[in-house]
Amino acid sequence: MESSVGKGLDVLMALAHRTAAGHRHTSATDLARELARDRSQLSRSLAAMREEDFASHRAHHPAAAGGGVPRALALHWRLYADALELTAHRLRTDGQTALEGMVDETGESCYLGVLIGDATVTIAERVPQGSKQVGSWIGRPYPAYCSDCGQALLSDADDEEVAAVFARTDFVRHGPNTPTGVDDFLRRLAATRERGYSIVDEEAEPGLYSVAAPVRDFRGEVVAALQVVGPRVRLAPRTEELAATALRWAGRLETALRGRAGAAEGPA
Repeated sequence: MESSVGKGLDVLMALAHRTAAGHRHTSATDLARELARDRSQLSRSLAAMREEDFASHRAHHPAAAGGGVPRALALHWRLYADALELTAHRLRTDGQTALEGMVDETGESCYLGVLIGDATVTIAERVPQGSKQVGSWIGRPYPAYCSDCGQALLSDADDEEVAAVFARTDFVRHGPNTPTGVDDFLRRLAATRERGYSIVDEEAEPGLYSVAAPVRDFRGEVVAALQVVGPRVRLAPRTEELAATALRWAGRLETALRGRAGAAEGPA
């Protein structure tokens, strides 16, 4: 028999999944139907969740025919805040585990980056023994239009959102293949979306090549990217292999961000 705690978590997860899927007006009836539960019992559970700030009601428009404003269920903002804080923590801890696995498999330098404004910032890194890297990339911003993980981080954004990100950005040339402007970046981004991972070929600097996979959180939104970076002459012939590794570890990191213990411990 399922415990009351388990039933409550099922309700919260169902509400979160409906929100992520774009259902903006979820009701108790919707959840009861989806979970095959008695509506009155589920309504009492939701009332308790609202008292504990796990769920909340929000008004939405247009107004009901009788003049009242219908109310939709949503996860409470405090729950989102706590989940986002936990996601940031797990990105660094489980992200480091993922990077270690990627380095072991590829023998190349690997990084975890996030998007801040129109730049990407490395929040974790792992380099193989014998690496000639001088210093660390952690905390150092780089223009997202030509960085190793910029396309991966923007792969779920629509063209208008991407244009807004780069609205005040000067596309300075950093390598022989640096995008020349927003339209050029969007053409490359379209290929990234189709593949599911990005290839940045001498865009950040001459001779540098990278493959990056997006990482999505519990909302299904891209919050980071795992990338393999190194000399073009060595990495380009291994593109498919490196992409498969990045995608696999990105998937394991996503599972960890969604709360499954040990998810990033090693490949299946």
